[in-house]
Amino acid sequence: MQSISGIVYLILIACLLPYVFSFIARKAGGFKIQDNQNPRDFLAHTTGLAARANAVQQNSYETLPLFIASVLLAEYMVVPQVVVMTFGIAYIVFRILYGICYLINWATLRSIFWVLSLLCSVSLLLLVIKITG
Repeated sequence: MQSISGIVYLILIACLLPYVFSFIARKAGGFKIQDNQNPRDFLAHTTGLAARANAVQQNSYETLPLFIASVLLAEYMVVPQVVVMTFGIAYIVFRILYGICYLINWATLRSIFWVLSLLCSVSLLLLVIKITG
């Protein structure tokens, strides 16, 4: 197994992406310091760009466990690191493109990027099955 630092960076970036979209949601929604008393209620009542950014944030958290599990299992089961990194980087790129499409309200393209990001994680798990099979 080569250096795991690249894998750790992938996981870190994937874990920080929801916070980027949370920041966008709050900024676009006009978040004020007093809204910090109940930020989830504030975000739940936003519309337009702020609501879409909040949806990206929520979906980013939803896809995160599968991504982390697939990357760690692939690394543990010694899937070649270049393959893990390729799928990991692709996942992050697709998630960023997904978020951008969500923000500008391009639903069809957004869904395509969502599926592509999901396929990155699923592909890594299928490689693990192949190696252990």
